[in-house]
Amino acid sequence: MHPTWPPPNLKTLHNYLTRQVLASLLMTVTVFTFVLMLANVLRRILELLVSGEARFGLVVEVVGYLIPFVLIFALPMGLLTTMLLVFGRFSADQELTAARASGISLLSLITPVLLLSLLCCVLSAWINMEIGPRCDVASKNLISGLGGELVNMQLPEGQFIHNFPGYTFYTEKNNKGKLENVIVLKLENETNVSWTLTAPTGKLENNSTNKEIILYLFQARGLTSSGYFMDFKDLAITNYYPTNDLSGKYSKPKLSDMTFWQLRDELAYREQELALPPTAATNSVESLAQLRVAATQREDLTEPVRVEMSRQIAFPFACFGFTLVGIPLGIRVHRRETNIGVAVALGLVLVYYSFIILAESLSTRAEFAPHLIIWLPNFIFQAVGAILLWRANRGI
Repeated sequence: MHPTWPPPNLKTLHNYLTRQVLASLLMTVTVFTFVLMLANVLRRILELLVSGEARFGLVVEVVGYLIPFVLIFALPMGLLTTMLLVFGRFSADQELTAARASGISLLSLITPVLLLSLLCCVLSAWINMEIGPRCDVASKNLISGLGGELVNMQLPEGQFIHNFPGYTFYTEKNNKGKLENVIVLKLENETNVSWTLTAPTGKLENNSTNKEIILYLFQARGLTSSGYFMDFKDLAITNYYPTNDLSGKYSKPKLSDMTFWQLRDELAYREQELALPPTAATNSVESLAQLRVAATQREDLTEPVRVEMSRQIAFPFACFGFTLVGIPLGIRVHRRETNIGVAVALGLVLVYYSFIILAESLSTRAEFAPHLIIWLPNFIFQAVGAILLWRANRGI
């Protein structure tokens, strides 16, 4: 029995594997960061570059803000690719066979790698929940100062806007003034909600001469604070710009750009503002049906916040799941070629992200519990990875 643990030969292998993993991780994360950052920069400022409005300094600033944001995605992808490459070479060069012949199991060999993946989870969580969203907002504000649409600025989609006197506005989509799923809260004394108006579609027009915006609601329905329902045909609400600056920014970003703590406050706000009035209960069959519709709508408007919060918490665990899957797959692939490892990694990342995309597409359908779908790929990858790792450890 060795007087120290781990024994010297295991310490050497640990140091060797750790150096290999760190070197490959730095390379793969750098490559993925560059590719994702280039795609984001071109997508956001291509129009400004063509028109000549984007100066070189702006591009540099945008790139600097985008680095933390793209690391959200580049870190898990880089870690998975690293596992496939490092352990693929480790197996192809018969180094794993030599380690097993020395009585060293695979699990004892990869202990520092698993610890490294957990550290990556912590780093990814910090970036996901705080740094990434703030940097993304900063880059968008920088760009919108040059090329933002006035109408889209005055009523940003996916958030409650409080800057208009006497009203709070919300729209799920704003495509150059064409609105979908609009909610208007009519306020008394700037605090109490007296009316809640909802409409499946709407239109926003800008009157720059009078500094007014006109909001048209089509097929609107209303609910008073006393629980009285009313159907409207079409409504028009006129209000003044919230500031004299036409490009005025709002302090509250979109849900996808909020930090975890901002999302938590937003969820509490939506649950409070959209709560049904206590006097809304009635024995009327029609009114009960309307109340159920209102309750469903409330759930559909709070669910996107839960989905985004779940994504920020669940996504960092991809680092651990990718590590568990990547190590045995790298050993099974048994190849030294980099292109094979990258191809397998991209395929697995596509599978993982498909669940995220599905959950986000259902974010306004609370009955499907999309905030739970977000967690499915973590459970699947970690379970499959644990099984594959157990089989690889036994040499099966």
